Amino acid sequence: MRKLLLLAMLLASATIFAQGTITGTVIDSEMDGPLPGANVKIAGTNTGAITDFDGKFSLSADQATGKLEISFVGYETKVVDFSVSGGTQDLGRIVLSPDADALDEIVVTSYSLAIDRKTPVAVSTISAAEIETKIGNQEFPEVLKSTPGVYANKSGGGFGDAELRMRGFEGENIAVMINGVPVNDMENGRVYWSNWAGLSDVTRTMQTQRGLGAAKVAVPSIGGTVNVVTKSTDAEKGGNIYAATGNDGYTKFGATVSTGKMENGLAATVSASKTTGNGYVDGTEFTGYNYFVNIAKKFNDQHELSFTAFGAPQRHGQRQNRYLIQTYRESERGIKFNGDWGYYNGQVTHIEDNFYHKPQMSLNHFWNINEKTLLSTAVYASFGTGGGGGWAGDNKFGLNSDYRQGYLQPVNLDMIAQENVANGADGSETILRASRNDHNWFGALSTLSTDITEDIELLAGVDLRYYKGKHFQEVTDLLGGQYWYDDSDANNPVNLAQVGDKISYWNDGIVLWEGGFVQAEYSKSDFDAFVSLAASNTSYKRVDYFNYLDSDPNQETDFYNFFGYQIKGGANYNFTRSSGVFANIGYFEKAPFFDSVFLNFVNDVNPDAENQKIFSVEAGYTFRNDKFRANVNAYRTNWNDRSLTYSYNNPDGSLGVANILGVNALHQGLELDFEYRPTDELSITGFGSFGDWTWADDVTGVQIFDEEQNLVDEINLYIGGDKVGGQPQTTAGLGFDYEFLEDMRLRANGNYFADFYSDFDPVSRNNPDAVEVWKLPAFATLDVGLTYDFDFGGFKTTLNANVYNLTNTEYIANAQNGLGNDANTALVWYGFERTWTVGAKLNF
Repeated sequence: MRKLLLLAMLLASATIFAQGTITGTVIDSEMDGPLPGANVKIAGTNTGAITDFDGKFSLSADQATGKLEISFVGYETKVVDFSVSGGTQDLGRIVLSPDADALDEIVVTSYSLAIDRKTPVAVSTISAAEIETKIGNQEFPEVLKSTPGVYANKSGGGFGDAELRMRGFEGENIAVMINGVPVNDMENGRVYWSNWAGLSDVTRTMQTQRGLGAAKVAVPSIGGTVNVVTKSTDAEKGGNIYAATGNDGYTKFGATVSTGKMENGLAATVSASKTTGNGYVDGTEFTGYNYFVNIAKKFNDQHELSFTAFGAPQRHGQRQNRYLIQTYRESERGIKFNGDWGYYNGQVTHIEDNFYHKPQMSLNHFWNINEKTLLSTAVYASFGTGGGGGWAGDNKFGLNSDYRQGYLQPVNLDMIAQENVANGADGSETILRASRNDHNWFGALSTLSTDITEDIELLAGVDLRYYKGKHFQEVTDLLGGQYWYDDSDANNPVNLAQVGDKISYWNDGIVLWEGGFVQAEYSKSDFDAFVSLAASNTSYKRVDYFNYLDSDPNQETDFYNFFGYQIKGGANYNFTRSSGVFANIGYFEKAPFFDSVFLNFVNDVNPDAENQKIFSVEAGYTFRNDKFRANVNAYRTNWNDRSLTYSYNNPDGSLGVANILGVNALHQGLELDFEYRPTDELSITGFGSFGDWTWADDVTGVQIFDEEQNLVDEINLYIGGDKVGGQPQTTAGLGFDYEFLEDMRLRANGNYFADFYSDFDPVSRNNPDAVEVWKLPAFATLDVGLTYDFDFGGFKTTLNANVYNLTNTEYIANAQNGLGNDANTALVWYGFERTWTVGAKLNF
């Protein structure tokens, strides 16, 4: 299992000029291969380096003789003497062996990570150093924008509102795990990145696995998997403080302190930060916090515990609505225009906003049963509180509303309040409200691994979850009125609601998940293979407190179960020290989402809800040598019976929702990436992704019947051959990182996006003669950055600066197709033009 420690470290290198240079190669004794990410430091100094993907390092020494300390989490630290005077000394192979006393906190996450040239999946890994230097005031998923097959955009532009897509699949079809714990919403599969807005501060490594992925839990992801590994207790004693500033009032302050592993086997790391800003988009002011605590204790050679808790409470204004291109052109604010805010009592007031706090806590136990068998178990809990703001009542917020300070100007909420006051006993006509989505989430993950033979490892595990989502609206501001009249509650049909009272709806969604997997891995010489079988049962229950009397037994439904399974296998063969090939294949079924099971926003159960069915196959080639590495892979994914619902009006005027089966899509493509290091000071990277994502077939003649089996409607979806929208199908990028002066690095990354089709609802494609949906203009962006390391008062200090979209390119980052299938009717969000950040970090 010690081999899995490699998974936590990334492919990074650092080199420093000096009078004398020390080089060498760090080797893993178990794999007899290079050990990327090992720390190499001159004892008693802050001078150090990190081994590259070939285990090599190069660092300068301003002293003639001394000692090198070579360390890697989970391995014994080795001390090596050096002697250099104005020249170069090559220390050759330095072999590190596993440390029986090391903290193994990283092992619990390793089952979800992939090993380079071993795990047969398409994978990209980003180190903490790369995240730290590039993130600035970008959204966390944007760190992945130079990854093939991945597209990240800021959506409406609010703090934490970013969207991530992979191989043409939306976020709800991408599994996201933090320290091995799934975080996709249990009801709709979405990931709300604003809940994790401070995650970049504490991330050790971030890995994307496109396609089937290597997760050894029953997580049926269609597009791929994102694995985030946070800091742990293996950090050396010390810490840092940092501060940053940027465009539009962006400021950030934070600190981290670590005890390192103490003599009693206890170790702890604590981190905290605060971020504020006005927002690039109008009306998106924000305040966010982040905290992180990790405590570990090694009791003996068999048992150790690790506790981790982190969260990121935040509140930010939102731009909830896309607009026509013409609207942005007419606004004096241009692409920064946002109609979802205004002034009230002289203060900026967000009509649409988001506020949330989702702390996650986990307790991990590691039991080394014997030399061949390890049991790792994690129990976790998460308590989400918050939601999104909006309005209720008369719509007084139109772009040309009399309640604005002019056309496309902010809303004058004082005018609305004056009318509400004048209504007196009649209550408010328009109010501000919040749609809440609180939840309690508990889970347990346990994985047993044992060596059956020297070459075969057997793994088995369980994944248990309980989730209760609490959904309701509440009054947040009466805007001067005495009350808000609401008749939505069958148990209280005359509700004169005050601030904090529930209105419109109140229901709970309960989700149970029982999953398990078994996997066999074979590894011998240059050949690795695995076969995995996983199964899960998803149970849904709905409780509705408004639409049903408390005495009505229909207020609470039974549990409805959806059994799914997945089977996958793959192999990797390294036919030379430089070249290797891999392939994987898999089939799985995925339960429909909660809203596809309970229709019409009441306890009506959809009798036709069934699992989505996915078949995927992939093959790739990898190449590695001292200066160049490259990956190329091709994939094909069939997605059948995608969950799709259709809303219609019954003859009595009530709303109906029907399930539509037979909606299929085909996602296939080619991806490549490379890194070239002609010298120790220069790294050149590039990638390309070429997709062909289409809806497979028309779906016609779907008849919709009401409860009395009367024919209400007939649906025809003419989608066969239409391109899947929402993500550019062709992307490419080129970048470099160059140390042009001692301890000073310049970097640049250019990205190109093309074959980008607007998103659309398949139900809207009901005209057999309709033209293709609107294709967005291709665009390119250029990001540049500078990092300088120096000593300040005996402390190692780093200055870091970034400019994003240096060329100030105006581009459309997100579009919803319009009735005309053209630029004139599409609703869009523009990407940000030029932005910047600069910050400093002092290590102690």
